[in-house]
Amino acid sequence: MFPLVALLACFGLVMVYRIDPTLARQQAQWFVLGLLLFAATIVVFRDYRRLERYRYTIVAVSLGLLVLPRLPGIGYQANGAYLGVHIPGLFVFQPAEFAKIGLVIFLASYLRDTRQVLVLGARRILGVTIPPIKHFGPVVVIWGIAMMIMFLLHDIGSSLMFYGGLLAMLYVATSRLSFVVVGLAAFALGAWYLGTHIPHVQDRVQDWLHPFSPALYNKVGGSYQLANSLFAQAAGGLFGQGFGQAVLTIPGFRTPHYLLPAPQTDMIYAVITDELGLFGGVAVLLTYLMLIARGFKTALLARDSFSTLLAVGLSAILALQVFVIVGGVTRVIPLTGVTLPFISYGGSSIVANFVLLALLLLVSDRARRETPA
Repeated sequence: MFPLVALLACFGLVMVYRIDPTLARQQAQWFVLGLLLFAATIVVFRDYRRLERYRYTIVAVSLGLLVLPRLPGIGYQANGAYLGVHIPGLFVFQPAEFAKIGLVIFLASYLRDTRQVLVLGARRILGVTIPPIKHFGPVVVIWGIAMMIMFLLHDIGSSLMFYGGLLAMLYVATSRLSFVVVGLAAFALGAWYLGTHIPHVQDRVQDWLHPFSPALYNKVGGSYQLANSLFAQAAGGLFGQGFGQAVLTIPGFRTPHYLLPAPQTDMIYAVITDELGLFGGVAVLLTYLMLIARGFKTALLARDSFSTLLAVGLSAILALQVFVIVGGVTRVIPLTGVTLPFISYGGSSIVANFVLLALLLLVSDRARRETPA
């Protein structure tokens, strides 16, 4: 897994340097910090199963991190969503990137203890398996967290990422597809309700449905960012225009309003396909697929339930993060503000994902040591 991440990280540095050399140097500094925390995680948590003892502390800290962007004075809003925390004179970070790891650890520990009860105590109503509410309560709480993220933070991407990871772990823990179906229905219902009551989410959906509408395209913060990303991808063709050849604007316009927004973060996949074409974009996705496949292979090799669920959760979170941003840029789903792991510019994402990688490698190492030759 580490060589695949190194490949993605180096490629990301090249792309960010092409866009802004100053940001690339800052990105390199974040990589150094990420590698230091990567090494620290491996040394301190070599027996990562000790994390189970502190699961309620971990989930409490994770929930606290999710609320931070709405606190006055330190939380800030970007493009309609509350994503970051600004400590004046020190640094800016996105707490959701770290909270996702804590929530996965908690769910892996909790589902390890209750998975048998969820299955054996379940009842079938109209062909649907309903687990006992007293044991399914924390899962309902995570559903509530996903809705809270969408309602309070206006962040569709993180909400989908957290909840998708929950459903993946729930399915592996219980082997009941009906749980996943009910969970998806509950998320869809909650997303529909909140989507009709939150203007920012409504705008994102309308921009997704009508990216080329003149009324939306010319609006400040409107659909021009999605439309321009589609133009950039189309301009790349099969083989791309080459490094440094992407214009990042619609031909005929040179004003900042028509620039491809946030090319180093949200829209970096559009820049990749513009400069390297369809083949370059597919190569990046194949690299992610190999990384995620190794994560799920680690889950298969793990000898205990906590390790299996932890590897599944971390791998699913990573996969969903890639899907959310690539799907948004390519107009498969509404565009959201998450980063492309290890490629997009962003210190919080880089550091948190290196910690995630360290935990996956710890699970893999223990699984291979315990697997009979």
